[in-house]
Amino acid sequence: MLIAIPILALFCWLLFALAVNALPFFVGATALLAAYQSGAGPVGAIVVGLFVGAALLAGGQRAIAAARSPQLRTAIVLLFAAPAAIAGNHAIRGLARFSASSEPWQDAFAVVGAIMSGATAWARMTTVSAKRRSASLGSFERSPRRL
Repeated sequence: MLIAIPILALFCWLLFALAVNALPFFVGATALLAAYQSGAGPVGAIVVGLFVGAALLAGGQRAIAAARSPQLRTAIVLLFAAPAAIAGNHAIRGLARFSASSEPWQDAFAVVGAIMSGATAWARMTTVSAKRRSASLGSFERSPRRL
């Protein structure tokens, strides 16, 4: 049990480092499999999967930065945070089976993992989009006004 806790902490740290990328990873993996099944080959499928995942992440960040309505921004961020929370729940539940002996403790660890990975994804998406929003507004405000 004492050895399992630092290992669980390491895996949690890795999971939270990748928390924002849950939705782009799943969409990229789906595009990779679709491209491979259509005959693109392994290299072409990997390129397609990476491109689709990166485009989704960049597009989501730009959409959050461009959205003026707080409700729209919240909806977009939820699209990225919900899959991260689900992935965190499943990952921590699987790891907790090795360290926690009882089912209630496994559930407790899984809920905490879901909350933390969802919150991490939420914070990262809003932080990145806030930086982009302020940068784009700053460059707009510096441009000369025309009448």
